[in-house]
Amino acid sequence: MSVDPMAYEAQFFGFTPQTCMLRTYIAFQDYLFEVTQAVEQVILRKLDGIPGCEISPVQIRKCTEKFLGFMKGRFDSLFGKMEQLFLQLVLRIPPNVLLPEDKAQEMHPCGEKEFQLLQREIEELQERYKTEARAQQALLAELEEQKIVQAKLRQTLALFDELENAGRDQGTSDFRESLAFLVQNSRKLQNIRDSVEREGKRLKVS
Repeated sequence: MSVDPMAYEAQFFGFTPQTCMLRTYIAFQDYLFEVTQAVEQVILRKLDGIPGCEISPVQIRKCTEKFLGFMKGRFDSLFGKMEQLFLQLVLRIPPNVLLPEDKAQEMHPCGEKEFQLLQREIEELQERYKTEARAQQALLAELEEQKIVQAKLRQTLALFDELENAGRDQGTSDFRESLAFLVQNSRKLQNIRDSVEREGKRLKVS
């Protein structure tokens, strides 16, 4: 089999010419094996009809294997020549032929220096894209943080509204007065709890 990758031909055909030849070779091999088996079966049936025949099926099988080996050797030799002809004359695209998708190269030829400039430009664009992608990720993270801060701010404002409403219920309209009222009640509750705890300890001791 040929070792030339024939990448341009693979681009045109959709498969490598070597793969095509390999499948053809396998198909011929399978056909040769099937034909040899069929011939062997015919010979065995004919021998069964000959009275007193001393040729055994084992001998027929050995002869069949020898014949198959001989035909395979001849076929390999012929197939090697056929493969060379197909790969050189049938499945090869001439060097002066361009595929339709490559016509742009013919209309706009690119020298080595221009190609290198294009390569550098592509690399710069890739780096710029990566930088912009990182910046976008950072902006998205910042937006998420802002959403969290806004949620906390809404909670705080809601708490202030609740405190203000509680102050109104107690007859105080000013938020500072409401807060002072809540602090005062909180201290009273703290004192009551401390007093209860002391009384409980005294009762346990007594």
